[in-house]
Amino acid sequence: MSSPLDQVAAAAGFIDRTLQNEGAWYRADDVEGRLGGKLSSYGSSVGAVRGTVRDALRKYNDLDHDAVVQLASALWGQPRPGSRAVFERRLAAVVLLQSNRALLRHSDLTRIEGFLRSAGTRELTEPLLADVVAPFLARLGGRDRQRADVVLARWRTDSDSQLRAAAAFIHQQAAPEAPPQGDTHERSL
Repeated sequence: MSSPLDQVAAAAGFIDRTLQNEGAWYRADDVEGRLGGKLSSYGSSVGAVRGTVRDALRKYNDLDHDAVVQLASALWGQPRPGSRAVFERRLAAVVLLQSNRALLRHSDLTRIEGFLRSAGTRELTEPLLADVVAPFLARLGGRDRQRADVVLARWRTDSDSQLRAAAAFIHQQAAPEAPPQGDTHERSL
């Protein structure tokens, strides 16, 4: 039986190979141009990224919390030393966290903070915040929520504009909707 680290490495390798095989040079050029060369690209479609993560979770179906966050970190990083990070790998990390947000703990906010700092594009930060962080925080209560709020308070005053924007987004998501103004009788008909 393989160790959890072997499982993470195998899953990361499977995802990386599949994304490369699903790539197209013209999409890769488009992504790299759109992102200003901050990230490399395999040219895989969003559908291919989602399908690859789904297939990986089926193939490696016994990933626990630690394995999921380690796999997300492996995908977020460089595929090999000296290379640039790859957009589709990072998007796969976001999809992985979306699929497993029930496993996340308040302590995972520091890892997500690192992702936000290094994302380099709203195409990664927006789904990470809207589909992972906001729903994850909404389910936290008690001491876990208090601990998460300490992290969010630090984000609000951080020198990194990405983190300040993330904190503002989370605050906006958590704020109750303003009551409708004017005559509501007519609107309810």
